[in-house]
Amino acid sequence: MQSGGTVAALVVAAGRGSRFGAGAPKQYTRLGERPILSHALARLAAHPAIGAVRAVIHRDDAGAYAEAAAGLDLLPPVHGGAERQDSVRLGLESLAELTPQWVLIHDAARPLLPAAVIDRLLTALKTAPAALPVLPVADTLKRGAAGHVRETVAREDLYRAQTPQAFAFAEILAAHRAAAGQALTDDAAVAEAAGLAVALVEGAPELMKITTAGDLAEAARWLGVAAGEPDARPEVRLGQGFDVHRFGPGDAVMLCGVSIPHVQALAGHSDADVGLHALTDAILGALADGDIGSHFPPSDPTWRGADSARFLRHAGTLVAARGGRILHCDVTLICEAPKVGPHREAMRARIAESLGIAVGRVSVKATTTEKLGFTGRREGIAAQAAATVELPPGT
Repeated sequence: MQSGGTVAALVVAAGRGSRFGAGAPKQYTRLGERPILSHALARLAAHPAIGAVRAVIHRDDAGAYAEAAAGLDLLPPVHGGAERQDSVRLGLESLAELTPQWVLIHDAARPLLPAAVIDRLLTALKTAPAALPVLPVADTLKRGAAGHVRETVAREDLYRAQTPQAFAFAEILAAHRAAAGQALTDDAAVAEAAGLAVALVEGAPELMKITTAGDLAEAARWLGVAAGEPDARPEVRLGQGFDVHRFGPGDAVMLCGVSIPHVQALAGHSDADVGLHALTDAILGALADGDIGSHFPPSDPTWRGADSARFLRHAGTLVAARGGRILHCDVTLICEAPKVGPHREAMRARIAESLGIAVGRVSVKATTTEKLGFTGRREGIAAQAAATVELPPGT
């Protein structure tokens, strides 16, 4: 991601998770096929209203973070501080140059973030400087001492706070600067201390915080429950895409992320990379999530001359946000020229890098139409692609 836009998201992932009992920080423990942190990052990155996502990590976790963030379109991470509040402040300071209007601050240990909760938070920010997802307290509450009940606490108007918590960016940055060293329990408490009104919105039961191994098992069950299937077998889908671009003036063509010298260029609103466009559509097809034009409208000047690898990364992020993974990609380029063979391995490597998958899962081929049709007349290049995607059952 290159800019923050109106909404940015900050994921706090610098903690050690000592209560979890694993050998590594809990945010890097696997939930299904991916680390807990990866789920949280992917769901934020996939939301259409969020322009930038950044994680705050421990300086010792660079390698683990790189694995968790693979294939996601994110800002580079920043290092956190000694306490969570320090980490949030440092993360907010790092976003200041992007000048977002709003920011969501989310805990890495809450991986199952529904898009509807984000929608409710952003709606609340239209009328309040801060918003907090909550669940009402359902159990009877007791206050105890020395192993005995001292009193029953009324549960009316009591709520369990969740994340992400949403804020007007300038206000929460100022509040965190003023609250440095106070060790407040969450960012809503920082906002309260600064006198900001915090709106309550409906949270979600699945937006639980993973603190123990039992919580991890519960999160895994939620993934299965949400699927509504009697077993946990993954669903495998095949998507296909097709694209065409005509030749125009120029001295190189972009094919599968590689610039190849040629007597002409391909014409199109972005960089006209016909191979990546077809593959992006194939992945979106496997997700039944529209096509490249619905996600990146050609009428929008934002995408004029854009690197098509950005479109491909977005499609990969959508797969990750659904809890899935890309098993295989196959691209066929249809043209008389230029020659694809000398550039095939570079193309495979660029696709694999963009999607965060092994190069052995990427195939690039080329063929001609035996000088028949518009490709045979060297008027343009066509591409077709197939993508195999594995998703949780019932998604």
